Amino acid sequence: MMAIRGSTSWGTGLLVAAIVLLVTAASTSALEEDGNETVVYGDGWKNCSEGLMLPLWQPQKNLTTGDRVARAIVYFVIMLWMFIGVSIASDRFMGSIEMITSSEKEVTIKKPNGEKQIIIVNVWNETVANLTLMALGSSAPEILLSVIEIYAKNFESGDLGPGTIVGSAAFNLFVIIAICVYVIPDGEVRYIKHLRVFFITSFFSVIAYVWLYLILSEISYGIVEFWEAFVTLLMFPIFVILAYIADRRLLFYKYMSKEYRLNKRGIIIEVEGGPSVELGKKDAGVTYEGEVDESVRQFEEHRKEYMSIIRELRGKHPDIPMESLEAMAREEIINRGPKSRAFYRIQATRKLTGGSNVMKKFKDDVTEHKGDIEQETVDKDLIRVCFDPGHYTVMENVGTFDVTVAREGGDPNTMILVDYKTEDGTANAGGDYLSAEGTLVFLPGETSKSFKLEVIDDDVFEEDEHFYVRLSNIRTGSPDGIAQNGTAGKGPVRMELSAPFVATIMILDDDHGGIFNVGEKDIEIVETIGIYEMKITRYSGARGRVSVPYHTEDGTGKAGKDYEAVKGELIFENNETEQIIEIPIMEEDSYEKDVLFYLDIDEPVSMGGFGFESKDGEEMTEDEKIALLGKPKLGNAARAQIRVKENKEYKNMVDKLFQRANASIMVGSSSWKDQFLEAFKVESGGDDDEVGEDGEPVPPKLPSCGDYVMHFITVLWKIIFSLIPPTGFYNGYPAFALSIAGVGLVTAIIGDIASHVGCTIGLKDSITAICIVALGTSVPDTFASMVAAQQDPYADASVGNVTGSNAVNVFLGIGIAWTLAAVVHYFRGDQFEVLPGNLAFSVTLFCVEAVVAIAIMMMRRHPKIGGELGGPRGPKVATSCFLFFLWLFYVVLSTFEAYGFIPGMSTAPPEE
Repeated sequence: MMAIRGSTSWGTGLLVAAIVLLVTAASTSALEEDGNETVVYGDGWKNCSEGLMLPLWQPQKNLTTGDRVARAIVYFVIMLWMFIGVSIASDRFMGSIEMITSSEKEVTIKKPNGEKQIIIVNVWNETVANLTLMALGSSAPEILLSVIEIYAKNFESGDLGPGTIVGSAAFNLFVIIAICVYVIPDGEVRYIKHLRVFFITSFFSVIAYVWLYLILSEISYGIVEFWEAFVTLLMFPIFVILAYIADRRLLFYKYMSKEYRLNKRGIIIEVEGGPSVELGKKDAGVTYEGEVDESVRQFEEHRKEYMSIIRELRGKHPDIPMESLEAMAREEIINRGPKSRAFYRIQATRKLTGGSNVMKKFKDDVTEHKGDIEQETVDKDLIRVCFDPGHYTVMENVGTFDVTVAREGGDPNTMILVDYKTEDGTANAGGDYLSAEGTLVFLPGETSKSFKLEVIDDDVFEEDEHFYVRLSNIRTGSPDGIAQNGTAGKGPVRMELSAPFVATIMILDDDHGGIFNVGEKDIEIVETIGIYEMKITRYSGARGRVSVPYHTEDGTGKAGKDYEAVKGELIFENNETEQIIEIPIMEEDSYEKDVLFYLDIDEPVSMGGFGFESKDGEEMTEDEKIALLGKPKLGNAARAQIRVKENKEYKNMVDKLFQRANASIMVGSSSWKDQFLEAFKVESGGDDDEVGEDGEPVPPKLPSCGDYVMHFITVLWKIIFSLIPPTGFYNGYPAFALSIAGVGLVTAIIGDIASHVGCTIGLKDSITAICIVALGTSVPDTFASMVAAQQDPYADASVGNVTGSNAVNVFLGIGIAWTLAAVVHYFRGDQFEVLPGNLAFSVTLFCVEAVVAIAIMMMRRHPKIGGELGGPRGPKVATSCFLFFLWLFYVVLSTFEAYGFIPGMSTAPPEE
């Protein structure tokens, strides 16, 4: 990834330089020398005008070639720096958009069985968010440049704004998609999931530019009337509404579901399909009453995924606190889940500028949170002493056995003393065990001590018995003597007896076959438990090998639906007192659950047998009667009732994850302090979660020299835009307003510099827009789409959003600018003139190539390739090269047409 990032950066820079040299050479060939002053046909050095924000660099006359080259270099370097500034401003803008579009709300829905359920859904539909605020965020410089240019030219037409929009569309559709196709590993593919929406955005991305050609060259040649400009602007809400209808399957989609497949000749055809069909990919929907079926389906899918992640983490870390588990689950969900367009754009900008890594910052926050939890739950200065373990089960014939006491925490060099003493329970000292008492001494460095207890064996049948051992009087053993309340003479030493400080010793009779019971009669478990381990116990004896049959029985819970039925027998070996029955619990898709079933154990059978069990009591000898008293028996607790419910704790955690597990918590900020700290922070631009050859994570790399250089170049912009309110304030709306104002201010300066560069070297504004400005504003989107293509399981975030942005650029950038100009000219009493010229030629050329490119992407869905991105190496490389050629062909032909090397659109109205 780093290699790709570096090579792409150098490749883009060299490509820009080559194109600038090409178009400069083309423009120079159109110049003629006239004394000491150079004259340019059309736009040129004589036509230079003051900028909206920046004045011209004086003097303008009698400049040598060296002067012009030097000025061009200075302008070019400043413009690159301004491009960086507008990218950082867009970083803040996209962060506010992510905060706004990630807003959620609670919705009460009604299930088919009449029950009501509260679910959490996004306020913003994903498609609407991507085509409105997200598209505005990534295309804000191009859109604002077009509007600002109209204002700067006193509401007369210009070439820079429209040229940047068309040039950016060509770069996005051809170059960005070419890179996304190539960076997918060989053999892997990414296909567009929401194909209906992609068809809508692709259609409008072509129609938008066809419409531009019609209003420039056919409907009213060279004149943009108010209705034409207003229809251009009106297409934006129409475009968004149609995409929303396609996404939600409203209107005719509600009655006619379609799926798309390839026929025998490899051509895509449309056929009748079932619900939630997307190019043959079917999702089992959840049917509810109301108009939130899709939201409910997504809610259920996310809930199921979140619960799966929680179970997985709980299995790996069974003793972790719930707060830490929630933090880890949130991190895992963010890592696995698809990211928004804003996330990839911000991540790309910060990597390019040596800024803070979004994912690393999020993980550091999670780690800090887990550290805070651990600090709250563990006091490292407190010495704790307890039994380990706190319960012992021994046979009557065990003789002596060890009891262990453990010490943890505090200063290990402190000597600790603690007393122990046995206490009677149902077992009596002297008859069943030997009493014991004493003092344990933990020398410096010792963490555990043991002492011995002894059990007395007899030949009398008796119930299981128990007694206790208690710890007391914990103290230090310092040279200054024993201090009261755990305080040494030289200073306080904090210590305590922690649970369990009383150990229970259970004595099992070894002269009886035993009585068998279920461990618990009434059990409540959660459906997420996976495998429930039912304990079967043996007490009042443990002699001989015994078989215990068992089986499950349905209640309101049904075998095969709520649990898997089990049946068999347990074999208790001699002196064995516990066995486990594993019962698989099945998880349903329902959010709430409360069912029960039963597990029964049957009469135990001695594996050795007695041989005289069938005799009458009078026929048995006295020895046989005594022996029969030791026969294994079934106890009173032979049936367990198992209730399966949803996990309330997990359910609450999942509800929290719905609110917190989104990218807004990573790209957003909560305080000005955090923003300024990030502005001065330098981090490596490398990939997240890199792994070595052995599969182990590689430690984070230190910032490179290049990272420090980029940080030094961009630190002023970072500080300036840190003044924008944090996105956590008022749900991001103040940051939205001020950041778009910042983007507009920097874009206005870029527009002036671009015009001055063209004026200095004789480059037309239309070509400056295509070759320089369009590339400069599209570089962050290039890296964002490249990372999205690699990390997302689908191509929507990288390919689908390109076509949507291209349409939005025209509808908003051209629509707003030309509507304002048409209104102003109407009140002036004249007409808004926009000669077709190079714009009409570029639009026509782009439309033709766009249709070809989209057709190629659809052809790649053939089973031999499988998706828009990636695939076998041969087709992948061929597709990337061809798309790149389309862009190069577009730039070269547009340049030649602008300077008259090839015929183009006439600049005069056709003769009647």
